[in-house]
Amino acid sequence: MFFCVTLHLLSGKQASAQIRYSIAEEVKVGTVIGNVAKDLGLDITLLTDRRFRVVSGSEDAIFDVNQNNGALYVSSHIDREALCQGSGACVMELKILVENPLEIHYVVVEITDVNDHSPSFPEKEQTFEIAEHMLPGRRFQLHTAHDPDAGINSIRTYTLTSNEHFEVNVRQSDAGKIPFLVLKKSLDREQKNTHTLLVTAVDGGKPPRSDTLNVSIIVLDSNDNRPVFSQELYEISIQENVPVGTSVFRMNATDLDEGSYGEVEYKLGKTLWQKVYDIFELNKLTGEITVTGAVDYEEKDMYELGVEAFDKGTPPLTGECRVIIKVKDVNDNPPEIEITSLSDTVSEDSKPGTVVSLLSVKDKDSGLNGKMISQITNDVPFELKPSYKENTYSVVTRDYLDRERVPQYEITIKATDYGEPPLSTFKTLNIQISDVNDNIPHFLQTTLEFYLPENNIAGKSIFSVSATDYDLNENAAVSYDIKRGGNQNEIMSFLSINSDNGHISSLKSFDFETLKTFQFHVVASDAGTPSLSSNVTVNVFILDQNDNAPVILYPVSSNGSAEGVEEIPRNVNAGYVVTKVRAYDADIGYNGWLLFSLQEVTEHSLFTLDRYTGQIKTLRPFTETDEAEHKLVILVKDNGNVSLSATATVIVKVVEPKEAFAASDVKSSTKADEDTNVTFYLMITLGSVSALFLISIIVLIAMQCSKSTDYTSKYLQEANYDGTLCHSIQYRSGDKRYMLVGPRMSIGSTIVPGSHANTLMLPDRRGTSGEVRNNI
Repeated sequence: MFFCVTLHLLSGKQASAQIRYSIAEEVKVGTVIGNVAKDLGLDITLLTDRRFRVVSGSEDAIFDVNQNNGALYVSSHIDREALCQGSGACVMELKILVENPLEIHYVVVEITDVNDHSPSFPEKEQTFEIAEHMLPGRRFQLHTAHDPDAGINSIRTYTLTSNEHFEVNVRQSDAGKIPFLVLKKSLDREQKNTHTLLVTAVDGGKPPRSDTLNVSIIVLDSNDNRPVFSQELYEISIQENVPVGTSVFRMNATDLDEGSYGEVEYKLGKTLWQKVYDIFELNKLTGEITVTGAVDYEEKDMYELGVEAFDKGTPPLTGECRVIIKVKDVNDNPPEIEITSLSDTVSEDSKPGTVVSLLSVKDKDSGLNGKMISQITNDVPFELKPSYKENTYSVVTRDYLDRERVPQYEITIKATDYGEPPLSTFKTLNIQISDVNDNIPHFLQTTLEFYLPENNIAGKSIFSVSATDYDLNENAAVSYDIKRGGNQNEIMSFLSINSDNGHISSLKSFDFETLKTFQFHVVASDAGTPSLSSNVTVNVFILDQNDNAPVILYPVSSNGSAEGVEEIPRNVNAGYVVTKVRAYDADIGYNGWLLFSLQEVTEHSLFTLDRYTGQIKTLRPFTETDEAEHKLVILVKDNGNVSLSATATVIVKVVEPKEAFAASDVKSSTKADEDTNVTFYLMITLGSVSALFLISIIVLIAMQCSKSTDYTSKYLQEANYDGTLCHSIQYRSGDKRYMLVGPRMSIGSTIVPGSHANTLMLPDRRGTSGEVRNNI
């Protein structure tokens, strides 16, 4: 470190001297600049009573003096650029006070610069727009870099990246070195439209410091290029009769300039055959040549066009070329098809080979362009047969027709010539197929099944049948009738059918107990000539309703009530069977299921009644205090939706055992008579029921043999009498199984009430189970 000390002595009573030191910035705190006492010539060994200090108010914040030995040192960080602005000398004056005796000395400290700052541009990028026609020598001022350092450490020079178009020039001014960008070679935008340069500011320190500036040069265009076509001569070919508006060619001229200088427009030359302007048009913006008139090979087979391209510069620059358009001859006349005779309606029973139409084909062209081939193009049962005369044909049927499958045909005839390319003409014939009566009325099923509740209203429609006929008009007008013959005449006596809509009405009310099922046949006939018909078998099943009240067999019934007398010994035990009330109901299912109940009894603790069997039993032994005669009123009712009932009265007389034995003979005789009557009624009832079911089974077996398995129905008789004279019927319809049940059913059966509470669902032993309901 270099210190420069200069001593100036001042005269006066209080000696004063000026000392000058020099120190570089950025030295460490505590660095000794010099010894003020020594430089003033004071003997340090004799300074025991003298003290040194920097007078307050001077630059004592940066420098301080050792009060004992007078050593001046750095007390804080020194930044020359912060203390002294500008590049001149940085000098600081200190006032040093020496005591005993009191003296004031002035010390000047010069702070010298070190290269602790790099040059800095105010902006990192700078852009210039320079026209490509600008002459060399033009100067453009660059951003000036700033370096706080002074002297040799300040900015020394500016440099530029190597290029052929620019150089950098520096001008010295009071503010420092100002850089300029100088154009040394003209620019060409078409070769390169932008240039990127790097300007570097370098100071004189060791080592040197620097900063860079990115300079972008945008080259502006000038109109220095004329439009140029890709070819001087273009040859194209077009077909004659090309449609008006067809684009035949697109010109392409390019101009390397940009903006309006590079925008190219086109025009036709002025020395062309006048008719060219009527046939061709050139779009001045796109260069597209389109046809605006008729092109006829026979009139002219070649056209020559002169085309100019010009830009929008001032003045505009132009380019030229020639276009040769050759016209090619084409097959421009298609064949013509003429219908000379046509039958637009053909009967569906026409035989193959029936003539439908006659036609002829012609072509105005000649040679191969006038030769033709004709054919039917679509898949129809018709064919084209040539006649003895050339280009004359007949359209005939090649297969049988069916109006119900296809009611009409469109026959497409195509005639094609042998030109290149070939031309074709199409002609369509619409042929209607007329109907004949070749379809019988059709029922969806061969057998119909209907379920009808008894007691229906006479004269009201009970069900209907319907058949369809695929023919038209009167051939499809279906009428209905009931087939006569056999037992059909008997059925006709209580059935009526509407011939127009197939609605069937009953002329009487049915009784299930009298008639359970019947069968008849309905015939559907159309109005064609001759008329066609088909029939359907109708099976009707009558469904039971609760229209019969229970009938009491014992006790003997009289005017809707019954009364009997029973004598029993007084010494009977609990559970003794007094008697059994017997009753039956002509209905079936729930309607015939009878339940017994005690409606009135003199002593409730003595007797009980089985609600299902009608048995009357004792609940306990008789005592001396019990009455000798008891009256039991029994209510018997069925399980119909509207329950019907009957009552019976049983008089129970309690007698001593001897009297009971004495009366046993009389009672047995009376009992025998009653049993005889009961047996008689039972035989009549069971015989009637068995006869009816036997007839039903024979009829249903015959029906099963005459129809498919899916629609079979049969009745199976099953005895179910347990004292209430009720019964059950099973039958099957298709995959469904039905049972009409009495009061006592087999174990495992399940009652499913229907609309009339008489349908039972049975598990299907064939592996299919389900619920079958009565749906009337």
